[in-house]
Amino acid sequence: MTTPNNPTSPIPSLDDRVTGALIGAAVGDALGGPVEGWTPEAIAERHGGRVRGIVEPFYKDEWKTARPIAPYHKGDGHVTDDTLMTHALIRVYEKVRDHLDAYAVADHLVPDLITNPRWIPELEAEALPLQRIFLAEKWIVARIHYGHVDPREAGVGNIVNCGAAMYMAPVGAVNAANPLKAYEEALEVAGAHQSSYGREAAGVFAAAVAAAFTPGATPESVVEEVLKLAKDGTKSAIEAVCAVAAHYDDFEDALAPLRGAVAPFDTVGPEYRKPSLGARRPSRLHSIEELPVALGMLLVGRGDFRHTVLGSVNYGRDCDSIATMSGAIVGALYGEESVPKEWSTEVARASRLDLHAPAASLARVTREVYARDLERRRAHEAAFTTLAGL
Repeated sequence: MTTPNNPTSPIPSLDDRVTGALIGAAVGDALGGPVEGWTPEAIAERHGGRVRGIVEPFYKDEWKTARPIAPYHKGDGHVTDDTLMTHALIRVYEKVRDHLDAYAVADHLVPDLITNPRWIPELEAEALPLQRIFLAEKWIVARIHYGHVDPREAGVGNIVNCGAAMYMAPVGAVNAANPLKAYEEALEVAGAHQSSYGREAAGVFAAAVAAAFTPGATPESVVEEVLKLAKDGTKSAIEAVCAVAAHYDDFEDALAPLRGAVAPFDTVGPEYRKPSLGARRPSRLHSIEELPVALGMLLVGRGDFRHTVLGSVNYGRDCDSIATMSGAIVGALYGEESVPKEWSTEVARASRLDLHAPAASLARVTREVYARDLERRRAHEAAFTTLAGL
């Protein structure tokens, strides 16, 4: 097998795929940040056409005061809270060095968010991650640190959004080529953060990343694997969006059809910054918008990182999270080489982040967890063989 980006490149290794997934996610996040919340039409008007790479803030030099509720420097290659949370979860894996659950969030992720200042690109300062993350992520701290809620139930009552799903790529990497295990582990981890279709999306996204690690995997096989696991409105939304996406190979033509396909399952409504009264409430019939659209753009992009991620970015709305997800999946499919070097280099420089170190660390943890799993499986096989008289 060769990648669609370079016909002569070899099959990417585990380490290369982990790096591709995490850097791909960060690049997608940084490209989508400056146009988050806007429509495709507004994005094209502001930038004189579709976004084709790293761009400046939507409000240029007025970014500090244009939106007082979100005075963040989105643009110029800065990653957002999607990447901050992804890296925070990697640090939890570095401490636990095994599979995670909701208690790992309580014991390690929450303290990390509230006690360890880090460089926050959008604030252009050292600050606690808590001071940047969105209200739906602050919920974790309020419920677990201050409310002492059982971590497995802490996500109940939070607004239902993509907040948990957006940082689940590491779960997919640790369970590389095992979508079912990734799905189950992400559901456990996300229980501290989300409920309903927000939690379900976390499991399905992790499964998509894990499926992308499978040798010989394609965009189509990733979608096939996640549809075996997805439930309720999440499954229906993915089916609807991907059925439409299969007819397109140009994201320009696919923007409106993909939005039309996901709209019946999306509770936010037509105006992203003016959610409907029924927005983000638990439901078995609905889905977050970001994951189905990311998978749809994966099909439209046909395995090409630029086309997939730029489609996700120009879709608008919550496009930093959409591009984070689609970028992670393509990166896991084809490795670091699939991610344009000029983008990854500039994002690392502008965000003042080492994008390779977390990936190398997570790859080591992944190998350790697999060794632990193998030991546990062999112990179980031996015990069951004796028990069953086999």
